[in-house]
Amino acid sequence: MSLPSALKQLSNVFSGSPLSQSASASEVALPDPADAPTGVQLSGNIISATFLTPYTIGYRRQAGATDNKHVTWELTPRRGSSALYDTLKHLALKENKWSHTIIGWTGEISEVDQDSKYNPTQHLQNSRLAQTGNPPPAQVAIAGKPTPPSALSARSKSYITPPPVPIVGDGDDRMTMKGDYSRVRTEEEQNPCVSQEERDELQKTLGVKCKDVGWDKIRAVWLGDERDGRICLTNMDRWMAYAEKVLWPTFHYIIPQTFPIAEGATLREKDWWKDYNKFNNAYADEIMKTYTPGDIIWIHDYHLLMLPEILRKRLGRDVHIGLFVHAPWPSSEIFRIISHRKQILTGMLAANMIAFQSETYKEHFISCCKRILGFGESLDKDGKITGVETYGSHCAVHALPIGIDYQKVRTAVTNPDVQDNMDKIQKGYGDRKIIVGRDRLDSVRGVLQKLRAFERFLENHPEWIDKVVLIQITSPSSLIESQAIELKVSELVSKINGRFGSLHYTPVQHYPQYLQPQEYFALLRVASLGLITSVRDGMNTASLEYIICQAETHGPVILSEFTGTAESLHDAIIVNPTNTAQVAFEINRCLTMSLADKKSHHKKLYDYVTTNTSQAWNTKFLRCLFDELERNASHPITPVLDFQKFLDAYKARKQRIFMFDYDGTLAPIVQDPEMAIPADRVVRTLKRLAQEPGNSVWIISGRDQKFLSTWLGHIDELGLSAEHGCFLRRPGATEWENLAEMMDMSWQKVAEAVFQKYTEKTAGSFIEKKNIAVTWHYRRAELGLGRHMAALCHKEMVEALAPWPVEVMEGKANLEVRPQALNKGEIVKSLVRDMKESFVFCAGDDRTDEDMFRVLNQLEDEEVLKGDVFAVTVGPSSKITEAKWHLLEPSDVVDAAGICAGVVDIADLAARGNEEKR
Repeated sequence: MSLPSALKQLSNVFSGSPLSQSASASEVALPDPADAPTGVQLSGNIISATFLTPYTIGYRRQAGATDNKHVTWELTPRRGSSALYDTLKHLALKENKWSHTIIGWTGEISEVDQDSKYNPTQHLQNSRLAQTGNPPPAQVAIAGKPTPPSALSARSKSYITPPPVPIVGDGDDRMTMKGDYSRVRTEEEQNPCVSQEERDELQKTLGVKCKDVGWDKIRAVWLGDERDGRICLTNMDRWMAYAEKVLWPTFHYIIPQTFPIAEGATLREKDWWKDYNKFNNAYADEIMKTYTPGDIIWIHDYHLLMLPEILRKRLGRDVHIGLFVHAPWPSSEIFRIISHRKQILTGMLAANMIAFQSETYKEHFISCCKRILGFGESLDKDGKITGVETYGSHCAVHALPIGIDYQKVRTAVTNPDVQDNMDKIQKGYGDRKIIVGRDRLDSVRGVLQKLRAFERFLENHPEWIDKVVLIQITSPSSLIESQAIELKVSELVSKINGRFGSLHYTPVQHYPQYLQPQEYFALLRVASLGLITSVRDGMNTASLEYIICQAETHGPVILSEFTGTAESLHDAIIVNPTNTAQVAFEINRCLTMSLADKKSHHKKLYDYVTTNTSQAWNTKFLRCLFDELERNASHPITPVLDFQKFLDAYKARKQRIFMFDYDGTLAPIVQDPEMAIPADRVVRTLKRLAQEPGNSVWIISGRDQKFLSTWLGHIDELGLSAEHGCFLRRPGATEWENLAEMMDMSWQKVAEAVFQKYTEKTAGSFIEKKNIAVTWHYRRAELGLGRHMAALCHKEMVEALAPWPVEVMEGKANLEVRPQALNKGEIVKSLVRDMKESFVFCAGDDRTDEDMFRVLNQLEDEEVLKGDVFAVTVGPSSKITEAKWHLLEPSDVVDAAGICAGVVDIADLAARGNEEKR
């Protein structure tokens, strides 16, 4: 058939096919910046923070130059992450009415040989390919038998042993060894550095390049050791170390005990963690250069998990941050292995919204927040989990699986070059069925599991021998284990081909290389079955591309249940890749499936893929983020304590009173309550504050007398209130007053009996019997069990104690029973009764402290208090509280006290705040 007639036939084929039809949902428009929720100000700018820029970057010295003063930059499209980059490019479309900036790391920058020509397809080449390894399959022409397609078989190479210095050649060769290696390289060549002028030149090059291909703006993040204002380009892989050697393996269930011995012996996690934070801070520095109030900052993946918190500290509450984690998220039992688990979780929770590829990954993340940080989840009216509550603040959490650019894939699939390659492949394999797989070569992609299943399939169904081939395309992995796995794959391929193959039949065709797009899509179109057996994966885009390519032939796809895609593609053939018998059975079922069944399966899959595109994903993400921003805007925001105003008011009044809660206010919350002892700085600050003339300082705590006497009783000038106001020790006194002395305490035995019942049912819980109150703690219990039992216990306790004037209070991982008439609010009322024109400061962090704030507000409204009142809650600004000011953590409360006591300089606090912002 001539090429013109072939193209005409191709046009006819697709003119009425699904490939020629645009999916309406893929055209879903992004929400307009003008559609911002009430109370939310948007600038119309989106800043996308990605691990890498969309281009690989190389530099070429001018002929004869041996320094870096005469270099030109060369950019080639970066391979991989096509779904992400397609999504970001959609944001830059003019009709979307958004201005879009990508901020990404330059990645490792390499020198391009002076004599080689610029090759725009260099990104498709595997720079680790060598000329050694497995020989290509035999191409001997045998009568009546097809010959393998030259486009694939001519490039079957191994990358176990890379060449000394791989250089891109002038011709069609993928790799050659051209170049002069006899010359001694200068210091500049061996340790290249980039000046500010050269970095500015690259930024200009990026600006021109991105405009040409439809991007909006791209800004490069530079990282490296500085030498006289120049950034060195050596040892750049250090910036990936923590993400690639700690986070990636753990997220894919490769726990540290299973790391290769050679790597495990040299783990330098402390240094890696420092570099990881420097990496995230470098992004924050670059974002600050372009950020304007109202911008949306969209952060992508596990390399930047600390960035939300860094930006929140620098830009404040009003910055709009969304985070999408493309990688799978592990269960809490796996994630808790990471030593910096708490820092990572709190860093992420500074975002307004976090999204994952699947509902399972979302649930795993929320479980981590609950079990590791002790946070609770938020629920909608239907009981569905919508986010994480961080003691007043809220972070929305969603499952939003990413899609692919349907229009782009459709255009690529209908390219005439694809048909040419299809003809070559079909001519090479004849009537044989083709099973296709494309994976990165590491332990989680399931290549070995796939080969074992295919071997079992040929064992169980010998009738398919010489009638089916498995074409497996692999690309290299950055993991050290990749080389060992490639050796195992080669051995297993040889074993299968030796058992079931012959001179004219090779059951497994393994090609460790990258394919040109026209080759790749041709292979997907001629295949009879797509086989994906990952043992842990995020979103597998190959399965989505295969479904689009099968619009005419309706080939089924077998998909591992351990990929994030499996939860979206419900109508795919879902398998457990470790169950080789099951996978073998499904391979046979798919190959023998009737055309009607194929069409039925494929239609549902095709409808999903063409509806849930990358464009639709953009829209879903932004709309969910808008919902969360609207939620935040509708909640009252408590301003941070103005230290200057606070100090001026303190100096202006001669009579002053300070009232502090203890746990969570002066001392951090800890797992064991007995370990929450006051730091030396807290004790010294309180003593100095209490000794100031005109000051009255009180600790109003739920702690018992023994604890307060032991750790703070030596400060004679300090007033103490124990058990939420049941006991008082006034300044200068040594004896405690029992305010509940005349009350009926017979309820205590009933309360103890109920608590004892639930202590026996809840491992790790315990009862704390104070002089008056009785408290049941479940902080050490398994989180889910503790909360469930606490809810049951609370209900039973309220019913059991109905005859007595007591209340059952819910605290932080505890329940407490105490008299209704005695609480912190009543103590505060008695202490400030005669301080009408005074300075009043009250700080607390939990529900029991709200009684104090409520009383102070009431007294102000009634004009009983006409002085300066500072009711301060400890926690985020979005926390729902009766207080009118907030401080983030206990150390800030101690600083506030220190300012008044003269032990903290307010100027130092301002300088520290500026340093944190930087």
